[in-house]
Amino acid sequence: MTQISVSNVGVEFGASRIFQGITFTVGQGERWAILGRNGSGKTTLFRLITGSQQPTEGAITREPGIRLALLEQHRDFGGARTVWEAGAGEFADLLALEHSLSEQANVLATVGEAATPQLLARYDRDLERFDREGGYTFAPRVDAVLQGLGFDAEKARTQPLEQLSGGERGRLGLARQLVSAANVLLLDEPTNHLDLETTRWLEEYLRGTEKTLLLISHDRAFLANVADHVLHLEGGSAVAYTGGYEAFVVQRAERRLSQERAFEKQRKVIAEEEDYIRRNIAGQNTKQAKGRRKRLNRTVRLSGPTADEGGSMGLRLEVNERGGDQVAIARDVTLAVEGRTLIKGFTATIQRGEVVGFVGPNGSGKSTFLRALIGEREPTSGELRIGGSVRPSYYRQDMAQVPIDQTLYEVINELRPQWERRQVQGHLARFGFSGDEAQRRADTLSGGERARVALAMMVLTRANFLLLDEPTNHLDIESVEALEDALAEYEGTILLVSHDRAMLEALTSRVWVLHDQHVTDFPGSFAEWEEQSREREHAASVAAAEHEALRRVKERKTTRRREVKGDDSRIALRELRQKVEDSEKEVATLESRIKELTAVLEDPELYTTREGTERSLLTGKELDVVRRKLDAAIEKWTAATERAEQLSTT
Repeated sequence: MTQISVSNVGVEFGASRIFQGITFTVGQGERWAILGRNGSGKTTLFRLITGSQQPTEGAITREPGIRLALLEQHRDFGGARTVWEAGAGEFADLLALEHSLSEQANVLATVGEAATPQLLARYDRDLERFDREGGYTFAPRVDAVLQGLGFDAEKARTQPLEQLSGGERGRLGLARQLVSAANVLLLDEPTNHLDLETTRWLEEYLRGTEKTLLLISHDRAFLANVADHVLHLEGGSAVAYTGGYEAFVVQRAERRLSQERAFEKQRKVIAEEEDYIRRNIAGQNTKQAKGRRKRLNRTVRLSGPTADEGGSMGLRLEVNERGGDQVAIARDVTLAVEGRTLIKGFTATIQRGEVVGFVGPNGSGKSTFLRALIGEREPTSGELRIGGSVRPSYYRQDMAQVPIDQTLYEVINELRPQWERRQVQGHLARFGFSGDEAQRRADTLSGGERARVALAMMVLTRANFLLLDEPTNHLDIESVEALEDALAEYEGTILLVSHDRAMLEALTSRVWVLHDQHVTDFPGSFAEWEEQSREREHAASVAAAEHEALRRVKERKTTRRREVKGDDSRIALRELRQKVEDSEKEVATLESRIKELTAVLEDPELYTTREGTERSLLTGKELDVVRRKLDAAIEKWTAATERAEQLSTT
């Protein structure tokens, strides 16, 4: 069933055309990725779909009664006072009704039989409405989403909204949309402010929802795991692709190759026609030449596949000098901020040429570590320094390195005062700032534009050690791909803080994992770390399942002992009781073994050596075997217990 139909839609602002001729349909339950360069009109398209903006041409139709929820990059929580109220969003009325019902119940309990018919009727009416509108189910849903996105659901009920940071407000805005009753979710950069763990949770949540999704995102791994359709805005229009992100990459390459061939073929034909016209316009064949000229003037010119690539970054990272073999040294480093310990007792050395991925939850201390390494703050204890002959360049997550009170021309000219004007403008043009845009002040730039300026500045350092703190934030996919290609060819050393799994998988040769003040130094790629993480997640899921199974066992033990006690004289019951006790011992033995195996797999240090990795695989297999044995033992114990209960009642 078609829920949204976009037909030949275009948008103009004065003399500026954003896009034209966009046509596609969205069916129920489909998950569309909306891709395109910054400024291509993705957010504008969302506003058209919701109806908050009207197209200059074309039409958009929506299924009658459809409910749309738009997650914008700028969050507004209305009159909500607590984190939970903001997360509940449209269910705020139900929350208020729940409070009202509680107050009414207290009043009725106080007055007792003196309650008036009006009080009772109001309570019954409100209670019926609360039930009808899902009052008994919305709270667990809000709790689950808040918990999944990194909030403490219980604390959120009383935590004031103004206590949240910008990143936390971003996650709360996402929670508000996910719990809404809308049929269609329009999510604009939903993975911004999410760490790896919460991004994975969001992927699972979106894959499991029956709602229709339209997603704007630059996170390629996220799109590959969620989207099943792609709309790519380029060249002032858009092309719809069937299939997920990986299928889109293949189809886009094939389409561009086809475009290039058609463009080259037409170019040759036009050149031959123009040559014929030049040679014959004044000769005996002038009539034919004029006819060909008329046809040529009516020919629609094809554009090459790179016609929309003018904004792509011409990014090449070069090294001025080789530098020493030891690029960064940490010896027993402890970092604390305002009395809170972030990293404790960390020792490691980064060698020349390594690409180290640094991952961990938001707020765990990764950025603080980079600032301490660059010398902007002192470690609480231990030694942290950069090696000899190492020239670092630090890309800050907040892009504070870009002076906001200067023009782009002044920013680059200050770094290269010996350059002529054309060289400065040429450098800016390679990062998408051509002509008069060089005179724009940095404080007028969008996040994506400031990111490109920061990269343009970094290129000029010719540093041999790059410290990159979330460099893909604000960049569109084309720019992220250009950055990834440049980093892959870079001959220096890289310390990369990122939540972009595709970039981490493509570049890293080593991974630092920060969790609970401890940094695990994993001597392998991020892809290998992810594989080992699945073993740990498996161990955790087994442990959770066993905890629940053993809880039921203990409950049954209590019941059995209460009912069987005092009836040991019967031989059959005594034999059954012996079987029950034997089964209990077997369960206890297997439970103990599972705890041992789980503890082994949950130790991050296990995965830092090749021998440890091999041991983890064997341990995971043994865990599966013991798990099946425990299931069988619990079944045997349950059967014996039930039989003993039957005999004890006869």
